[in-house]
Amino acid sequence: MGTSNPVTLTVEAIVNKPVAHVWKVWTEPVHIKQWNNASEDWHTPIAENDLRVGGTFVSRMEAKDGSFGFDFGGTYDEVSLHETIAYTIGDGRQVKISFVPEGDATKVIESFEAEGTNPTDMQQAGWQAILDNFKKYAESLQEA
Repeated sequence: MGTSNPVTLTVEAIVNKPVAHVWKVWTEPVHIKQWNNASEDWHTPIAENDLRVGGTFVSRMEAKDGSFGFDFGGTYDEVSLHETIAYTIGDGRQVKISFVPEGDATKVIESFEAEGTNPTDMQQAGWQAILDNFKKYAESLQEA
């Protein structure tokens, strides 16, 4: 197990779409496969999501050249429609995402417990890059 007091990191973005749209793009596998990568040379060919307390999710994240890949998944601890999603990753770390309506836009705030292998600034940058990619994709859709 990791340390008893893991560092919690936070990333956020303002998505210029209403919360119902943002929630749908965040949670539906057809959309997750389109935005869930930190750079252009990675992709998510498989995504499964059972969005309910006790439900599980998994996204298969791979380098497009096939050199590396891993499954990112966990179990949902809290699901409050258009407000909050919290889950525990397979390694025991916790993640919480808040969706905050701001007029016609939505602020997405994602807090996660850092893992002990990679530098925290690298982890923060990676999660922010995925969130930025989500923002770009969500804003590009007329309707989700």
